[in-house]
Parts: sequence; C-alpha cells; structure tokens
Amino acid sequence: MLTWLYAPADRPDLVAKALAGPADVVIVDLEDAVAPGNKDLARAEVVALLATPRPRVQVRINDTRTAWGQADLRAVGALAAGTAGVRVPKAESAGQMRDVAAAVPGAELHPLIESALGLERAYEIASADPAVASIGLGEADLRADLGVSDEAGLSWARSRLVVAARAAGLPAPAQSVYTDFRDLEGLAESCRAGRAMGFRGRAAIHPAQLPVIRAAYRPGEEEVAAAREIVAAAGAGAVALPDGRFVDEAIVRQARRVLDDQPSHGEKRI
Repeated sequence: MLTWLYAPADRPDLVAKALAGPADVVIVDLEDAVAPGNKDLARAEVVALLATPRPRVQVRINDTRTAWGQADLRAVGALAAGTAGVRVPKAESAGQMRDVAAAVPGAELHPLIESALGLERAYEIASADPAVASIGLGEADLRADLGVSDEAGLSWARSRLVVAARAAGLPAPAQSVYTDFRDLEGLAESCRAGRAMGFRGRAAIHPAQLPVIRAAYRPGEEEVAAAREIVAAAGAGAVALPDGRFVDEAIVRQARRVLDDQPSHGEKRI
C-alpha cells in the first residue's frame, strides 16, 4: 500500500467518493476534520458505514484521553475488526496502545506520534502490542509541540520514526500529509525526499495528490534494471559488477526492496 486518503466522517458524500477512488486505504476521520459540534453526527455516520465490513477503511478516532475519544472507542469497538484498522492520534505510551487494543479487539492499530514525549517513546509504542501494525507522524501537531518552523527541524524526528518501525518489525512508515494540495510539484519533491529517508507511501488530503504520491514511490525503470542486475549476482558472495559497483548481501537486500515496490502484474505504472 502506498496511498492513504483522509475523508471527514461527517461528510458521507466525500467518504463515498473516496471509497470509489484509487486510494489504497481511506481514513475516515473523526478527529481534526470534524468540528466539535459535529462529533456525535460523525460517530453515528462511522457506525453506519462499518455495519458493512470495510477492509479499505481506517478510522481515525479522537484522542483517547478525551471524552470524544472514549465515545469513539465504545462506538467502533465491535465493528473495527472488519476494517483496515484504527488510527490512534496523540500516541504517547505503550499502555495507551494496550488499552485501545483491548477496546477494539481484532483490529489493527496505527498510532500517530505527535509530541516530543511520543517521539521519545516511539519504539515502546511501536512494540506495545501485537495489534500495532504501523506507526506514523502527525507532523502538524509535532511542529507545534517542538516549536519547529522549517523542514530541517523535523529531519531527526522522521529518521527516529523510521528506525523505531524497523526495530519493532513493522513496515516502513508512511509520510505525513502534504498540506498544500495545489502544490503537486512540491509534493513530488517531498515524496522523493521521504522515500530516500526510508518512508514508504504517504497520506493525502485530496484525491489529486494520489497519483503524484504513487509515482514518486514507484522505482524508475533504470532503478529497477539496476536492482535486477544486483539480485542476479546474488549468491556469488561479495562481487564487483562490470560497471564497478560492489555488491554484497546488504546491497542485495536493498535491491530486493526496490523490486518489491514495482507495480504488480497488470498494474499500470503512473
């Protein structure tokens, strides 16, 4: 999976449109996209949506330390197992993840790290419970908590998350949203930088961002050809290819990751 698209839970028309689109996962949002006065309505809409199993849907609940978050857990607890999981904002402790796992049995959890404390405990959160299936950054809140005003200020946090996910045996994390949905060139550049840092895929706030994300995270033809050459040389120990590149087991593992990111058979390269 490379693309996750947010849709506000109190807008069933937008949720339906998102589900009919090309996103790998649709994140039905009960948190930031829903005004305080619409929380109850949004929660009821999610319950109605999840009456049918939705394997392409994640539900982002509210902070579980709030009354809204607890109401979300009670509402979706018996239904979340039929989804792609529950996205848990403001994740700050392993105990919090275990409590959520108990409230939504059978559902995968996708905690979001959005504070300095959560970042310090990223590995603990990632390895808190078998239900934790991924971790991600909530960069807007993290920027506010850290007082960071530019991209460079988040570099360490992003690397920390990639390391924590790997150490916990989780998939590479997806990038946080790129908030200027009209700046597709900036999005593509940001995705390329994220891929180089070890991220895989990205969340989006607008359907127009999806093909840009997918294209940026797909390896190019030259990259695929080089990876195939490296994998073909595997098994011969440490060797040098005709063009002078040195190949050992670590290089082979990286090449196999490139090949894993190719479009599957019959899937178009965007």
